Amino acid sequence: MSETAAKKDVQKLQRVIVDALEDVKAQDIQVFNTEHLSPLFERVIMASGTSNRQTKALSASVRDKVRDAGFGKPRIEGEDNGEWIIADCGMAVVHIMQPVIRQYYNLEEIWGDKPVRLKFGAPKPEAKPAKTTATKKTAGKALSPKQAASAAQKAAAKTAKAQPTAKKPALKAPAKKTAAKAPAKSATKVVVGKPAAKKAPAKKAAAPARKLVKPTPRKSA
Repeated sequence: MSETAAKKDVQKLQRVIVDALEDVKAQDIQVFNTEHLSPLFERVIMASGTSNRQTKALSASVRDKVRDAGFGKPRIEGEDNGEWIIADCGMAVVHIMQPVIRQYYNLEEIWGDKPVRLKFGAPKPEAKPAKTTATKKTAGKALSPKQAASAAQKAAAKTAKAQPTAKKPALKAPAKKTAAKAPAKSATKVVVGKPAAKKAPAKKAAAPARKLVKPTPRKSA
């Protein structure tokens, strides 16, 4: 591998590590060039975490991002305690420490001869100046108060024409009230009048009259 390719790999690796630390809100990230101090690695990267939970999250983020970038899985030590975690990424060694531990050991005195300048965070887009709607006639000339007022009125009229007017919803005529229909007459007619005369009960048939037969007198012998 040529020197230029190796340098590009180192720069890519340190960029991946810094991005992984920034994703978990690491504090006071510093990168040092250690080529002249040790043949084992070329970068030492330091970062601080405010708690054991954050330092463990920072080491996990570094491990995952470095592995996903194709540099192999780093060797990590100190995750059980969480006060000082070391991630050996081959060409770079990452020290993730809590502020008290970092201040006590002060590794910057050992590895901090050549700090590397990096751009932290995504660059913010520059704000573009607002476009002025000055006309060609009035550009570069001082306007009197009357001219400025008339120009403002013209600009307001143009913007009002440019904006589409909202169509008013058509008002619908109120529905005509339908006259209430009279209830349908019942099919059966009720005849009001005299009550029907009751029919007299039929007379029973008279029993047949019995015939009286006179007894004939007996003749004497």
